[in-house]
Formats: sequence, structure tokens, C-alpha cells
Amino acid sequence: MEAHLEEKYGTLVEIIKSIGKACIAYSGGVDSSLLVKVCADTLDTKKILAVTGVSEIFTPSEAFIAGELARSMGVRCTTLKTAEMKDHDFLKNDGDRCYHCRSGFYRDLVLVARAHGFAVIIDGSNLDDREDYRPGRRAAEEFGIRSPLLDAGMGKEDVRALSRELGVPGWDRPANPCLASRIPYGTPITKERLDAVEKSEEFIRSLGFKEVRVRHHDDIARIEIPIPDMARFLEKGCRELVEHFIKGLGFKWVSLDLGGYRMGSLNSVLPAEGGGAVMAK
Repeated sequence: MEAHLEEKYGTLVEIIKSIGKACIAYSGGVDSSLLVKVCADTLDTKKILAVTGVSEIFTPSEAFIAGELARSMGVRCTTLKTAEMKDHDFLKNDGDRCYHCRSGFYRDLVLVARAHGFAVIIDGSNLDDREDYRPGRRAAEEFGIRSPLLDAGMGKEDVRALSRELGVPGWDRPANPCLASRIPYGTPITKERLDAVEKSEEFIRSLGFKEVRVRHHDDIARIEIPIPDMARFLEKGCRELVEHFIKGLGFKWVSLDLGGYRMGSLNSVLPAEGGGAVMAK
């Protein structure tokens, strides 16, 4: 392990030790999985509880994968059914969508944590999140959620590098934020739109494409994949399969974004003070 990473790892361990007992807001992503691993290696596992949010805005497999990963590290994992699809502020899908989502989740998570005897909740926010448009961070701060990775000065590259060093399961999994992030701001969130996105991405992944986003622009499905994957995607057999399947979901047109896959591409339409100058998941 490189010296700078070892130093940050040591700092992270000391932070976890000082917390002593923690409820982890656990998505199954690399950031929160690293937290689960370090907590499991540092604390009595009876003093750790991982909680994963479950709702229509996440693919069903996400909660299952998160639970399997947590249990493989010896940590209890439970699910929390959330109600974003009943929250008008969330459904209208303005620039504060993520704030409303996280506020509801943390409000309920605080109750779950208290019921299990946990006074401290931690999440997987890292240093890079401060540079991104993350209104959900505001909700975390309002509910007193602690972020040990951020406090240890760890960015995303540090997280992946340390996760690889420690053998964290799923350390190389691509990020998979909620399905609502595929719907442009100002377009209401509906179950039909979420389902169309989920099925479209699932089909494209079944063809061997690891990273993909399908952005829902009403009649248009805009596909983002890494630029190196485009040549294979545009091969006649593959392209026709994708077009036929996605049009079968109700889209009139299917487009491939020549800019390639990038996290948070829909944030570019926001005013600068609302995230237009930065990227988020």
C-alpha cells in the first residue's frame, strides 16, 4: 500500500474507532462498501448495522446485491422501504430532487437507527462529492449524518484503491445511481418512465456493456456508453437489437450520444448555482 493511502487508511480507522458503534447508510456501492469493510475489521460486528433503501427508483437487484455484499463481510444488513414516489416535491423533479429523496430517507433511517440502539449514522460521501452537485449532502448535514471517508480526506480514487487493497467485494462495480437521475429536470418522475429506463439499461447490459445510461427524453431514448464501446455497439446486429427492444417499450426514437457516457450529464442544464458547472452521478 502506498504511503499516502496508508496514512488515510490509518486516519479512517481511528475515526471509526472513535465512533464505536455505527449505523451505515448502505447502497452497496464502492464507497459505503468500504465503510462496511473497515467497520467490520475495526469494530465488533454487533456494533454495526447496514441499512439499504428500497423503492421504485432503484433496480430490484441493488438491494439484493447490497445485502449479499454486507453479509459476506460479516455485517448485518436490513432494508428500509422509502416513499419517494408519494412525495410531490420529489416527483416534480426540480433541481432539488436529490435533496427531497435523501431527506425522506434520512428521516426514516434515524428512526430505524434509534430502534436498534444506534446514535450515529455514517454514509459513504467522499472528498470528491464536495466538488459535485450533490443536494443530498445538504440533507445529510441537516440530519447529522457523519461521513468518515470525507473526514479522512479520501477522494474517489483513494476509495477504489483502498477497496482493492483490502479486498472489498464489488470494489470495481460501476456506479449505479437511482433511476430518477436518468430523467431530465422538469420532467415529472413516473413509474412508467422509471420502468422504461430500467428495462432499456438491463437489456443493453445483457449484451455485454458494463457501463450504460439511458436518458429518458419523452419520445427519445438517449443512450450513453463509454466511447471505446461505441464501435461494437454500432455493429449491425447489436444496434438493431437495441433499437427494436427500446422502441418496443414505447420510445419513438433511439439515439446514441456521441459525447459518450459521463456521470451527471443532465446536470449541465441547471444554472451554475444549481449545479450546471459541475457533475454528479
